[in-house]
Amino acid sequence: MNRDQRSKILAGEGLSINWPAEPLLGAFYTQEEIDVILDVVEKSMDPVEGFGFICDEIVQFEEAFARYCGVDHAISITSAGAGLDMAVMALDLQPGDEVIVPAINFRAGAYSVIGAGGRLVFCEVDPVTLCADPADVERRMTERTRAVLVTHMNGISAPMDDYLEICERHTHPKWGPPKVIGDAARACGAGYKGTKVGKKGWMTVFSFHTQKTMTTLGEGGMITTDDPDLARRLRGLRQWGSGMAEDVRAADPQFLTANPRYGWGANYKMTKVQAAVGLVQLRRLDEMIAMRVRIGRQRTEMLRDIPELTLPPEPPGFEHTYYLYNVLVPQEWAGEKRDQLQKILRADYGVDSVVANAPIYLNDTYLQHHTNNQRCPLSEEIGKRLFCLPVHPKMPQEDNEWIAAALSEAVERLRD
Repeated sequence: MNRDQRSKILAGEGLSINWPAEPLLGAFYTQEEIDVILDVVEKSMDPVEGFGFICDEIVQFEEAFARYCGVDHAISITSAGAGLDMAVMALDLQPGDEVIVPAINFRAGAYSVIGAGGRLVFCEVDPVTLCADPADVERRMTERTRAVLVTHMNGISAPMDDYLEICERHTHPKWGPPKVIGDAARACGAGYKGTKVGKKGWMTVFSFHTQKTMTTLGEGGMITTDDPDLARRLRGLRQWGSGMAEDVRAADPQFLTANPRYGWGANYKMTKVQAAVGLVQLRRLDEMIAMRVRIGRQRTEMLRDIPELTLPPEPPGFEHTYYLYNVLVPQEWAGEKRDQLQKILRADYGVDSVVANAPIYLNDTYLQHHTNNQRCPLSEEIGKRLFCLPVHPKMPQEDNEWIAAALSEAVERLRD
């Protein structure tokens, strides 16, 4: 975008709405979602029907999501946070067992490790993708490593094959290769080497929170896996054990003594209405992602010639969803100058932005207490350079142009 184009855009009226950096509704509904909500509610008024437990709508949604991701099993749940808790529970961690989690992240995965009694080990992220750096993951492997819980960051897949190969080289003496668990809360619908995110790894956890690329009435989630034993365990965890203890006692009377946590469960179930809406949202997911991708790529094209900015990557074999549009400023702008850039964007152009995310331990006393003040210096530097701009499938092209022009103008002002 040259100076004349930028000036022409910024002479206009500005953004059509005050886009939050992470819009509070990340998808959008059509009349079809509204109709299915009304239909399910009306049918559920029958005392014999009710809102059900594991009803047809839930089963159909799970089957459709499994097909979409190319996996054998999909288990619907209340939220990705609950799913991460369930994922780490399924490891049956013993005292001292370690789980590696990237430092640049949301805190949910880290909290799940601590909540399950594991030792949380932070790792650095790749400065380009913001996903866990495979080389640093391998450096932090020990004989106590049970799993690597990686985040598909801001809409792009993490390099799952790299982690799987690393884990094969670092076999646990009792449990075998550490498990690779994917946190795809921000990457539902993303692609990786000809597969959908959700196919690779022991399991993958998805979010249908209101801000995500598809949403089931504001909350909800899914776990995918090809492991039938794991799928059975997860279904038990979400529904008060679901007879798991009885089944294993019949097969092996000593199993429960050796595995005292097996058989426990709680209530992590999605509702019938959410699942019905999810079926519609899933059918429309690729359409909504394509709209995001168009916006993201157009923005990258408009910003490509600004030397100070590192823009979201799309490496070969990786299909981005542009859940967020992350930007890195140069090292010499880290911290104060990055903050100044964000203030100019907001105050002078009405463009919101968010740091998603700085290393999670920096402002979390609970995590600091439970991780012996671990530090990841590279991630801390990246956190001072990073900010994210809004993307939404319904964003008009004029708004996207305004955001790009505003960022270009703000960078030039700071450069001078």
